[in-house]
Amino acid sequence: MSDRAMDSQQVELSGLPRPLRKDVRLLGALLGRVIAQHRGQRFLERIEHIRELAKSARHGSSADWENLSRYLSQLPEDELIDIARAFNQFLNLANIADRRHAAHRLSWPKRMSPELMGRVKVELVLTAHPTEVLRRTLIQKYDGISALLESRPPQYKQDLERLIAEAWHTDEIRRQRPTPQDEAKWGFAVVENSLWHAVTITMRELDRCHEATIDPGVMPFSFASWMGGDRDGNPSVTAQVTREVLILARRKAADLFLNDVDPLIESLSMSACSLPLRELVGDVAEPYRAVLEGLRERLTATREWARSAGALGTPAPITEGELIRPLNIGYESLIACGLRQIAEGPLLDTLRRAHCFGVHLVGIDVRQHADRHEAVFHELTRYLSHNKAERCYGAWPEAERRDWLLRRLEDRRPLFPHAWPASAESREVIDTCSVIGEFDGEGVSAYVVSMAAEPSDVLAVALLLKEAGLARTLPIVPLFETLADLEQAADTVDALLSIPWFRKYAGDCIQVMIGYSDSTKDAGQLAAAWAQYRAQEALVAVAARHGVALTLFHGRGGAIGRGGGPAAQAIESQAPGSVNGSLRVTEQGEMVRFKLGTPAIAKATLSRYLTATMNATANPPPAPSAAMRDLMGQLARDSLEAYRGWVRQPAAVSFFHALTPEAELAELALGSRPARRSAGSDIEGLRAIPWVFAWTQVRLMLPAWLGTESALAKLAANREAFGELRRWPFFASQVDMLEMVLAKADAGLARYYAHRLTNPEQQSMAERLCGRLDGLISGLLGLIGAPRLLDDAQDVRDSITVRNTYLDPLHLLQAELLARHRSGEASQAVNQALKVTMAGIASGLRNTG
Repeated sequence: MSDRAMDSQQVELSGLPRPLRKDVRLLGALLGRVIAQHRGQRFLERIEHIRELAKSARHGSSADWENLSRYLSQLPEDELIDIARAFNQFLNLANIADRRHAAHRLSWPKRMSPELMGRVKVELVLTAHPTEVLRRTLIQKYDGISALLESRPPQYKQDLERLIAEAWHTDEIRRQRPTPQDEAKWGFAVVENSLWHAVTITMRELDRCHEATIDPGVMPFSFASWMGGDRDGNPSVTAQVTREVLILARRKAADLFLNDVDPLIESLSMSACSLPLRELVGDVAEPYRAVLEGLRERLTATREWARSAGALGTPAPITEGELIRPLNIGYESLIACGLRQIAEGPLLDTLRRAHCFGVHLVGIDVRQHADRHEAVFHELTRYLSHNKAERCYGAWPEAERRDWLLRRLEDRRPLFPHAWPASAESREVIDTCSVIGEFDGEGVSAYVVSMAAEPSDVLAVALLLKEAGLARTLPIVPLFETLADLEQAADTVDALLSIPWFRKYAGDCIQVMIGYSDSTKDAGQLAAAWAQYRAQEALVAVAARHGVALTLFHGRGGAIGRGGGPAAQAIESQAPGSVNGSLRVTEQGEMVRFKLGTPAIAKATLSRYLTATMNATANPPPAPSAAMRDLMGQLARDSLEAYRGWVRQPAAVSFFHALTPEAELAELALGSRPARRSAGSDIEGLRAIPWVFAWTQVRLMLPAWLGTESALAKLAANREAFGELRRWPFFASQVDMLEMVLAKADAGLARYYAHRLTNPEQQSMAERLCGRLDGLISGLLGLIGAPRLLDDAQDVRDSITVRNTYLDPLHLLQAELLARHRSGEASQAVNQALKVTMAGIASGLRNTG
């Protein structure tokens, strides 16, 4: 950067903590040097001029916005892409510095209960959607920058400049959509480069908190993945893909453990050992090396098995017991021989990794829509009944479906006739279950049933798995997503557990998934949150009545409009008893990088999850009073009515398409999954992710607040009632998340998009929405008694303020590029620059959806 730019940036960054301020300034200066070397000093000065115009506009009048808009509209096409990239790159670099410093703000409790530690289980489930905006190659470069900032070796500034130059000269935008296998490999890379180290670092910190080494068999963390297993609405995920990913996971696990075992064999040269180890290896001079060499042979054989794609005739892959036993017996032998210092070195880390990741690295969740299972049995019964529609599964009431499924579950005869000409869609469902059966469920964590509504939706999967030859019991997880499904979730699970066959199948535990994305898209944030809370309360009661342990699986997205937000506060504000020592939660798309992307960041995330889960288990939040429940219920009803009243009006669809880059989003090669569940242009067929993404891009953030403004307006005259509600952790978390999203919203920018892209009638609609947003902000500030949003979260507010200076040009440039793109005469440079603005805004606001 120029000296003038550096001085200006220092003023803008003055509110940030000093270490963070120094890192942001350093990265910005290095980026400026790289850009000047590539495009020249005059180009860098143009970027600085745009930034100064944006800063003036942010603090000035409509005339200042017009100046910025006019300047951007006159940019030559050969500069569009790199100007967008410059602001995009600065936001990504600022994120790196911010995440690194956030990771250092964690503090552990002075002491944590060993008894509670032994029964708490936190499982994070990595998903590919909303898909990470950045290419994997850029993520690797940014991880390198983060590592250099952390370690600061000699000459680190030169290395930083080299990595920033590599990032600048790398295309941010994917040319082709990733395959499900690509997504799975990205997930495995997160494990290899971050979680593999973060788990052991976290456990050693826990040892220090306990002032003693925790039993190596106590492992509170585990990981699963939807990458390569989630086929709901994604035709790219086939049975063959899932089989390949299961084998890839085995191979990656074998590779990682071989990387651990080889140096252990080199270092564990001592001869003193315990009797159990001596009996295992015989009279050898170096017993630890002997037992670990056997383990190495099994891991090598597993790698060969994976390379041959699990072909018949190759040695069977290593089992969980074969992995853990030699590590454990070596550890216990060293302890018994008084060699604790050696035992608690790298061997302990590897043993803990074995308990955490196992031979599968991550368990794969298979997810499919309930309608696809129904279609299989409808097609089958139509064939068996010679096409008599009234005798087909799809026409039966729930009771008849349930009885038929239970009879077939008890029947030992094959279900599918050899001559049945199953459709390609039904054959795919059956083949997927056959893959699960081929491995007897090994490596598969659960089968998740999307849009579950009835017990038959779960029993149908059980029958399909039985026909596939599955011998072990695989958790079948109903996913309740819409408002109606959430409201009847407890009744559905109660009916399911009342079936003797299923009660025996489930054993002592059941897992139920709560969907945040679709329920919020269906009902709005406030009404959906209350429905999720009440569903959890009712499910806890049902599980207690049937004497089973309940694990709630939270399908939370990155954005607040999809259930995102601060994880610790969310966990500690759940319904009483719903976090009873176990938590399963999705980490989605770009949030995987933000929360688990480096060992330091992942350690902080794991620590927050564990601490919050233990707190919520040991000290669950109080249940709301009857008066609180009544008031919350009324607020939810008011919010629902207002939300649906706007979303379901016909004009809303065309307004949404005109104002936001929803259609253009489909042109981004973000992930393997289509943006829509079904063809068409209606909002209902659109997935929750692009719904949230599109509103976020124009800074209206509508899914996170629409409807809430009507509900809270009725509390404006009753601050006492609001204050009482805010003492309830659940409601307090809703208010805090609302305040956060309103701080990111910007009615001025939304109005600009409307002015540039919509017709007069739609501009009036935009003005009414912006007025509702402005009214909500002033109303909320009045209720909480604050002069401005995030007044008690100075660091967060300052971070948003700094980002706005770099986001504003991207927003105005995006509006200009959208107008050119939709004219039908846009050049390739315009289209590419538009994609860069979408990626940059997503990075600056830290989520796609």
